[in-house]
Amino acid sequence: MRIHKILIEIMTLKRAFYSSALLVVFTSLGFGIGYFVHAYWGTSFDSFPILVQAYDILHNHGIKDLPLPPSMEYGMIHGMVEAYDDPYTIFVEPVQHELESNTLQGSFGGIGVRLSRDVDSYIVLYPIKDSPAEDIGIQDGDRLLTVGEINLTPETSMDTIQAELRGPVGESVTITIGRAPEYSSLEYEIKRSEFPIPSVTWHLDVDEPRLGVIEINVFAASTPEEIQRAVDDLQSRGALAYVFDLRDNFGGLLTAGVDVARLFLQDGVVIEQQYQGQDVETFRVVRPGPLAELPVALLINQHTASAAEIVAGSLKSHERAILIGTPTLGKDTIQLVFDLMDESSMHVTAARWWVPGLNPPVGENGVQPDIKVVSNHEDSGPDPAIQTAIDILFVGNNP
Repeated sequence: MRIHKILIEIMTLKRAFYSSALLVVFTSLGFGIGYFVHAYWGTSFDSFPILVQAYDILHNHGIKDLPLPPSMEYGMIHGMVEAYDDPYTIFVEPVQHELESNTLQGSFGGIGVRLSRDVDSYIVLYPIKDSPAEDIGIQDGDRLLTVGEINLTPETSMDTIQAELRGPVGESVTITIGRAPEYSSLEYEIKRSEFPIPSVTWHLDVDEPRLGVIEINVFAASTPEEIQRAVDDLQSRGALAYVFDLRDNFGGLLTAGVDVARLFLQDGVVIEQQYQGQDVETFRVVRPGPLAELPVALLINQHTASAAEIVAGSLKSHERAILIGTPTLGKDTIQLVFDLMDESSMHVTAARWWVPGLNPPVGENGVQPDIKVVSNHEDSGPDPAIQTAIDILFVGNNP
């Protein structure tokens, strides 16, 4: 068994949900610890006499054969984790990793675009760098008119569009776009491929081109550098103020969250953290951040978590940015990830972090927005959170 040398924040809510679903199936096998102890340790292990007794009853009187390892072992571990009663301490079986990577369904890909709606409720495309869409000539702000055989309307859901754009790697999808200023129709046939998704994507807002919109998808080691690159690019194209979209960002590396916060702060403390039995560790701003004077708004929602909450909480505590949206998830813990011998893993909550001076603390009610705005990717029309940011950054406080 080995331990990963990096600290991992929340892996994904999807994984936690899937683990919870499997937990229902395997918890009934939890008494199998007795069998496991007998088989592998050669002792009754007196610390678990009730479990051993329950196993003996099932073994001697049950009409069905007992499950064999690894099912009995997995059931024991799931039951143990459930009893531990921590939502972020989870056991991940090898097959779950396979399911998550779609290996049971084949390899799937896409064309590499992000979608939004403009003020006229058209779907607008923003190609990801080095993606098939960018390579073939799709430009920021192109309106998506058709995908395959579907003619898009304001009522067409984002899920429907994304499902049509996705598909087996190597197969093509035909789209029709309208390009400003005349919005004349152009047709493209784009071959789907798999490509790495950057942790940061960005564009100029189609309705307010002075606004740079930077979406942080996950906090990786490269994220601070990607943010700086995004700002430099948007400034060269005329951006005067910036929105950083942290909605639906489930976290990533704690150190990346700290380093991103440092980009925007002049001085002070970002967070403090503590492992059981150890002294409190303080993460400070070492030098004024290169983006400390940038006009900034942050977008948050109930799925903003972990490392993303470090950024939101520290910038709020320092009164550095206006926060727009809904309260965040409220995950203020750190997990260590242990690899087990069969390629399963244990994710164990090992420490807690907090933002000094932030009230309420992150773990109690999440990071609270300064302006509450409920937004949904399925809403027609422009994003109300983006529109609120425009009003604040340009109308109420013209840069």
